[in-house]
Amino acid sequence: PMQQRLRQLAKNTPQHTPQHSIKSSMSVQDFEAAAALVKSFSKRPADEDLLSLYGLYKQANDGDNTAAAPWAIQFEAKAKWDAYEKNKGMSKEEARTQYIALANKLAADHK
Repeated sequence: PMQQRLRQLAKNTPQHTPQHSIKSSMSVQDFEAAAALVKSFSKRPADEDLLSLYGLYKQANDGDNTAAAPWAIQFEAKAKWDAYEKNKGMSKEEARTQYIALANKLAADHK
């Protein structure tokens, strides 16, 4: 049921819509359901996908990254910071929409 709802949401998700015209059809509850779906994956997604999910999740919850970049030798922290920084300027609503779409896309291969 949750996966079907996410599939339906992904079908209705505009791919490149200007921020000012995004409808609030992607609710916080839909976003939380997508986050729960990701946590339930039985197979681990690729690191690139996990970093994309992380960056979108942080943007959706916290808005723009304001933290200083970690040292380059802190590989994991730097990769996460970069993934989050990549979404700077994106609205929280758009980040939720993109997170839901990516979670739905990954669900088919990692459930």
